[in-house]
Amino acid sequence: MACRISELVLGCRDPEVLARFWCEVLDFVVLDREDDGTLEIGPREGFGGPQPTIILSRRDEPEPGKSRLHIDVNATDRDQDAELERLLKLGARRADIGQTGEEQWHVLADPEGNEFCLLKARLAPL
Repeated sequence: MACRISELVLGCRDPEVLARFWCEVLDFVVLDREDDGTLEIGPREGFGGPQPTIILSRRDEPEPGKSRLHIDVNATDRDQDAELERLLKLGARRADIGQTGEEQWHVLADPEGNEFCLLKARLAPL
């Protein structure tokens, strides 16, 4: 038997802001709220399905150094250009990490500067 990713943990200054952003991006909902401000967001079906949940853990200061983990997303119901426009309207911004301009993905940052990529492929909804 093998393991499967069940949740991703992202340290952030304002879990509520990032929860709103990522819930809109991924069509997730808030699944749990802890007294310390930590939020868990995930698919409407809840924890344990094929998609991992995201734990947004409150941190006053970002951890030093570049994060070694980032999120890649694929549109499920529109082409990449339309999804890029939607993500930018939600508060994402373009991020420059030295791309050549020839990549088939867009590097973006969420409202707290966490980098993620919008890939070209369109996936079927779950």
